[in-house]
Amino acid sequence: MAADTSTANALKLEDATADDIPALVEIWFAAFHNDPALAHLWPNTGGVRKWWEDANRNDMLNKLTFHRYIKIVDTESTDLQRKPRIAAWAKWDLSMPEERGRRYPPWHEDMPAGECDVFFGREETERRRVMGSLKHFYLDTLVTHPGYQRRGAGLMLLQWGCNLADEHGVGAYVDASKAGARLYERCGFVDESGSDAGDVASMARRP
Repeated sequence: MAADTSTANALKLEDATADDIPALVEIWFAAFHNDPALAHLWPNTGGVRKWWEDANRNDMLNKLTFHRYIKIVDTESTDLQRKPRIAAWAKWDLSMPEERGRRYPPWHEDMPAGECDVFFGREETERRRVMGSLKHFYLDTLVTHPGYQRRGAGLMLLQWGCNLADEHGVGAYVDASKAGARLYERCGFVDESGSDAGDVASMARRP
């Protein structure tokens, strides 16, 4: 069944696995290829795709104690391997502020390393400014395939992390696009961006 004809109640949340990584990367590029800024930082080349796959595989397999990869599958639609089609996925970082190391491995040669350092360095600076030493979970990645947008998949992934944060009595944080801020506001996030934030919203959910 085509992605745009399945029913909302066919969507199911599951843990993602290493076998899913190529599909996760494919969904990422499908969702963000029209974003000029992200397309510049992560050009759609074979080398960058391999870099993305290796980075996610490393985090998924070697940082099990605090990186959680979850996915939304469409139980009424299958992919070429006859597995339920992945509609969306997220990566939640459950580590505490003092435990967090470098977010990404060294940049691939196809990526503008200096600009990546500036962009992601600014995100880290903003998170420290907003959250300080407050214990919180970080929504590192949330991406929905274009064929499943506005059908609740992203909200399911977001709510999963918020519920877990509530269980642990901690906050949550996400670097969101200004255009997508409303989704996070529905789950209690507040835009605490500075006046010079540009298109990125520093959104915090206090415990």
